Amino acid sequence: MPTTITRIQKTRLGRFSLYGEEGFLFSLDSETYFSCGVEEGDTLTDNDLAALREKSDARKAKDKALQYLSLRLYGERELYDKLCLKFDGPTSAAAVAEMVRLELLDDARFAAQKAAWLKTRHKSRRETQRQLAEKGVDRNLIDEALDEVYGDGDEREEIDRLIRRSYAAKLVEIERYGVTVAMVNRRVTENRLADIAGKTRNVPENCELLSVARRMGVCLG
Repeated sequence: MPTTITRIQKTRLGRFSLYGEEGFLFSLDSETYFSCGVEEGDTLTDNDLAALREKSDARKAKDKALQYLSLRLYGERELYDKLCLKFDGPTSAAAVAEMVRLELLDDARFAAQKAAWLKTRHKSRRETQRQLAEKGVDRNLIDEALDEVYGDGDEREEIDRLIRRSYAAKLVEIERYGVTVAMVNRRVTENRLADIAGKTRNVPENCELLSVARRMGVCLG
C-alpha cells in the first residue's frame, strides 16, 4: 500500500524522521536521507520504505559497531550477539563483516589479549579457555592463545595454587592462625610465623603469601 510522506523532521541527533498520514514511520541517517532524495509529498511503496529502512539500519549498525569497538576489543561472535540486541541477524552480520574487512575485528588478536588479561586476574588456563569459548572464539585460536600466554607449565602451577588455597581455607575453618602455607616437593607444608619472623625481607608485591593473607584478612606486618 503506497504511503505519502507528509512531514520530514530533523532530530537533535542529526537523523531525519519520516512521517506518513498515520504518524511517525522511521528515521534515516543523514547519508541515507540525502542520497535517497525523498521529499515531503513523495509517495512510496512498501518495498521503497523497506529498502530505505534496511539501508539506514545497515548504516546505523556499522556506526554502533564502531562505537563498541572504540571502547574495547570484541570477538566476532560477541560483537554479533551484542548488535543483535538492536538489529536483525542479517544487518548485524553485515556490520560484523564490514568490521572484519576494515581489520577492526580479529579473533586471534582478541583471544590473545583476552587470555593475557585473564591471566593477570589469576584465572586458570581452563577458566580462560571456558570464557573464550563462551565468546564464540574458534577452538584452534583459543589453543594458540593459551599456549602463547600460559605455556605448558601453568596447569601444574594452578593445581598447586588451588591446593594451597584449599589448605589455607581449612586452617581458617579450624581457627588455626599465625602459620604460612607452601608447596614443597608437591606436598603442602605449614610453618609458624613466629618461626620465620625476621628471616625474609623485601617480599615482592605479587608474592602468593601476601595474596592469600590479604584474602584472609591477615596482616603480615
